[in-house]
Amino acid sequence: MSVFFQIESRAQMAMLPRLKPRCFYDLVIEIAIVRPGPIQGGMVHPYLQRRQGLEPVSYPHADIKAVLERTLGIPVFQEQVIRLAMVAAGFSGGEADQLRRAMASWGKNTERNNELLGFKQKLIDGMQAKGYDLDFAERLFRQIQGFGIYGFPESHSASFALLAYVSAWLKCHYPAAFYCALLNSQPMGFYSVSQLVQDAQRHQITVLPVDVLHSQWDHLLEGDIVNPTVRLGFRLIKGFSLHAAHKITHSNRQFHSIAQLSRDTLLSRADLSLLSSAGALNSLADNRRQAHWQALAIDNNALFLQPSDLQPEQDSANLQTPSETDNLYADYRHTGLSLGRHPMALLREQLPIFRQCKRHTDLATLGHRRFVRIAGLVTGKQRPGTASGVVFLTLEDETGNSNVVVWQAVQKNCRQALLKAQLLMVKGVIETDGAVVHVIAQELIDCSELLSRTDNKRQVKIQSRNFR
Repeated sequence: MSVFFQIESRAQMAMLPRLKPRCFYDLVIEIAIVRPGPIQGGMVHPYLQRRQGLEPVSYPHADIKAVLERTLGIPVFQEQVIRLAMVAAGFSGGEADQLRRAMASWGKNTERNNELLGFKQKLIDGMQAKGYDLDFAERLFRQIQGFGIYGFPESHSASFALLAYVSAWLKCHYPAAFYCALLNSQPMGFYSVSQLVQDAQRHQITVLPVDVLHSQWDHLLEGDIVNPTVRLGFRLIKGFSLHAAHKITHSNRQFHSIAQLSRDTLLSRADLSLLSSAGALNSLADNRRQAHWQALAIDNNALFLQPSDLQPEQDSANLQTPSETDNLYADYRHTGLSLGRHPMALLREQLPIFRQCKRHTDLATLGHRRFVRIAGLVTGKQRPGTASGVVFLTLEDETGNSNVVVWQAVQKNCRQALLKAQLLMVKGVIETDGAVVHVIAQELIDCSELLSRTDNKRQVKIQSRNFR
């Protein structure tokens, strides 16, 4: 999973193993080429063919070699398009600037749209007069229209590439610090906190739970400087305030019981309940259920309530120890993630139907065009404007995130499952292109009701992140 600035999207992740950046300038191109301009201009595939040595680098005319040489004869950046209008079509500096202005307003202003379309014939005529192929001229104009929707100048892409390079360097050399900083910057990007934590764990980073004895408001690093661990912070607990967290972090933290915590911090019973429900009081009690009972039995003055105010109607010593699935449910409900086993791992144990489904890590070994059945939590949906109505899904299981392509016919036939499913089974065909693996969906099956099987008919709630 790529979590680097500007190259974390599905399209960028699919591009990386094809383009295989080897130097900084390759990153500059990587960031700029997955944009509507180059895509609509039909420039992406020819660039990759040349990059992989499958097609020779050539130039429609010797005059434009200086403009396109760094990008293997393919226009990728806005500046190149403007320079091509001048070099290849004979535009003056003033006309090129007018073209730039019209391009910047394409799709936003009808008058400007007509103005840009007015340049089309002049561009094509000028290029043909200088001996350029009609097809190249028309593709260049489509790219100009695409840049009007969204395209990068080279300087812009270079600035973003620098941030991507630095973040990749940090992840490589200081992975715990990288993930900790990224978690403290949420919400942002394509990935939820849960996905980031799982990715950190897959990179052998130890992640510790929220703990009233150790946590701060923000996530932090603990342990030795060479191999630190990530301690989750109070900010993760839904409904818990910064003010309440400060009451804990500004105390001496010499807590030996929940009652002492209450006396020393004057936290409200509601705050104590949130802490216990999130598992943050487990170091002061035998388990989450015991902690929650004790929190309910304390008011602001740490005095026990009347018996009629207590829930449930059991002595705390006799409370049943929470099961693994009880803790999983509470984790997702109160923090949005779990450091325990993934829900799919539990479902595979409990339900034979999921044992028939391949895991994410299995897909790369199955081969191109093989039928496959997979299942996972729906953590992302994307419908890019340049994808002709295709929907891309991210399915998360205990081994990683799988990419699913849903064509319009399947969208129509499986509309309810596509729109509403939290737990989805996909029947489809594997499509591989080098290291890039997708599942082309043929059928979508909503299995969300089976999430309740992981916790006594209470459903684990997973919120997908939807992008256009």
